[in-house]
Amino acid sequence: MLKLFRARSQSAPTIKRDTMESFSPQDTGQTSPMKVITGLSGGVDSSVSALLLLEQGYEVEGLFMKNWDEDDNTEYCTALQDFEDASKVAETLGIPLHTANFATEYWDRVFEHFLAEYKAGRTPNPDVLCNKEIKFKVFLDYAKHLGAKRIATGHYARIQRHPSSTHLYKGLDPQKDQSYFLHQLTQEQLSNSLFPLGKLQKSDVRAIARRAQLTNANKKDSTGICFIGERRFQDFLARYFPNQPGNIVSTEGHTLGEHNGLMYYTIGQRQGLGIGGVAKHPEKAWYVVEKKIQENLLVVAQGLDHPALYHNNLQATKAHWMIEPVHNEFNCSAKIRYRQADQDCTVHIDQHNILQVQFRTPQRAVTPGQYIVFYDQDHCLGGATIKEATCT
Repeated sequence: MLKLFRARSQSAPTIKRDTMESFSPQDTGQTSPMKVITGLSGGVDSSVSALLLLEQGYEVEGLFMKNWDEDDNTEYCTALQDFEDASKVAETLGIPLHTANFATEYWDRVFEHFLAEYKAGRTPNPDVLCNKEIKFKVFLDYAKHLGAKRIATGHYARIQRHPSSTHLYKGLDPQKDQSYFLHQLTQEQLSNSLFPLGKLQKSDVRAIARRAQLTNANKKDSTGICFIGERRFQDFLARYFPNQPGNIVSTEGHTLGEHNGLMYYTIGQRQGLGIGGVAKHPEKAWYVVEKKIQENLLVVAQGLDHPALYHNNLQATKAHWMIEPVHNEFNCSAKIRYRQADQDCTVHIDQHNILQVQFRTPQRAVTPGQYIVFYDQDHCLGGATIKEATCT
């Protein structure tokens, strides 16, 4: 166990950064190049990852994963176009392209949890679980079956390898760093992975793709639910949940309208509330500040900076540590959502492994079901699932 956590008044030691990904395709003791299978999604990031590995001397093959079987002919599913783009890239690079359908595994390991969390009134982040269960588990097992020693993806993150452990660091592009989504990976998953884009800026990646004349060099980044894509979210959830109407109330308890079901809303949400001008209230936007599950009430407040939107403490459970803490209380920084700036905090772990996190400054829209991810500067320490926000 590396003692990267110290007592509250002490800081974590600095690890030398010049060993970051400092190994060659022959470092495993074999004479032939290391075989790596890259997840080719059809996007520019995974394509450039494959290109860079080829240039570094790896034996590279691609794998296109299809993990969602429904709606193949709708405007929201891009699987056919993505496969065509991946095929063109593989042809340009001169590498084999395998295909695999992990839809059953995705449904069982990711989507059922996604639905259960929404049913419970929480707001899950399926990308984190998708990485843990599909991209770095099912895919990794499949790649090993094909004879690969490593897998690679287009994630913007960095790996540092030590004789007895492997560490995750932020990508150097602060706008694209994806370590937040990777914090649940195990040592085995991380040690068998490569992130060729970790030191690059997104603009550099596109420039590399253009120079290599990749057909997807200017393709826009994908968004939406992992492997499900961009779609009208309320319409999508409505396929799995019956409407459960209830009242929208102010923080003072005044009824302001009606919602269709608490699963359709998240903390901090402004759009889609259907609240117009309200007598005796100023002309300010309304925001979701709480979901009262037992009473089926959606609580809202006016103003972007309303105090009900801010909390300086939260409770989190189901912690996964990439580096085990050696004290039950320590200082670090954390994010409660992707792309958030690092926030200074103190973490206390109780005897039931429940985390009490106190922030130096109040945090806006702390959302149950989302993940809080902990850092020592750019070193990802692990994370946990937010249970509830609290105030002192």
